Amino acid sequence: MANPKPLMAKSSGTDSANAAVKSALRTLEAEAGGIAAVTAALQSDLGALFNAAAELIRNAKGRLIVTGLGKSGHIGRKVAATFASTGTPAFFVHAAEASHGDLGMITADDVILALSWSGEQPEMRNLINYAARFRIPLIAITAERESTLAKAADFALTLPKAREACPHNLAPTTSSLMMLALGDALAIALLEGRGFTSVDFSVLHPGGKLGAMLKYTRDLMHSGNAVPLKPLGTKMSDALVEMTSKGFGCVGIVDNRGQIAGIVTDGDLRRQMRPDLMTALVDEVMTRNPKTIDRDTLAGEALEMLNSSKITALIVTDANKPVGIVHLHDLLRAGVA
Repeated sequence: MANPKPLMAKSSGTDSANAAVKSALRTLEAEAGGIAAVTAALQSDLGALFNAAAELIRNAKGRLIVTGLGKSGHIGRKVAATFASTGTPAFFVHAAEASHGDLGMITADDVILALSWSGEQPEMRNLINYAARFRIPLIAITAERESTLAKAADFALTLPKAREACPHNLAPTTSSLMMLALGDALAIALLEGRGFTSVDFSVLHPGGKLGAMLKYTRDLMHSGNAVPLKPLGTKMSDALVEMTSKGFGCVGIVDNRGQIAGIVTDGDLRRQMRPDLMTALVDEVMTRNPKTIDRDTLAGEALEMLNSSKITALIVTDANKPVGIVHLHDLLRAGVA
């Protein structure tokens, strides 16, 4: 009778999970080292070139043309999108497609930002020649100071050498992240230099959750007769009818000038519960100096106020006079939360 074959030892699911986490930590450590190297370079020789590149892009009459191929191309597409959404007109041109007609997208008023770790892709040469022929400013992001791309560039932002997170030091990982970080840094430097605000951002990004957060409170509030309001001196029985009919769980109290003086909420009712509550005046029950929000405040800030204060509604004011009310449900419906 043949001897049975020994069973192969199998690693447990826990061992496999631990190995995956250890691998992830090694990857993050390697990539963090790359970012630290870029930070150090910006505080040294790279800083002056970075400033010059930012100034060149800021003063361009045309657009920023971001180019690259392979992993650098993927990073380039994202960097171009970041520039465009933060106030720097930009789009991506694939370095290989440029040689097949897409060079026509680039004008003499533009600035080219070319990404290439080695700086030696043959597909980039026609684009480099085109930039030289029409005197189009060229900025390079590369790791090779003596590369063809770096030598052709007006400003070569040379990244420090760093080991890839790939254990074979082959797959672009750390290098891609370093390029992305420097591209983002350029975009944000230009944003801050222009004084680009969240209002400007909302014009360029009206869709999605970000677009919803950049709406104004005035766009989401209830106004007119929908706002629960009563004057000082009102009996609590009348205030309760107003609160119940409007359905916001509160009623704003105004003084004789029409300015907000207080608010009565469901919580105030519970705290003040007593036999004569319905005959008492709102002046005795209300919370004075309530939290309000200006009509020109962004919806994202309104959500932050509601969450931090643990409340569900805010009276919207203009010059301290109530003009509306916004509820957490309004923000949810708009996609803010």
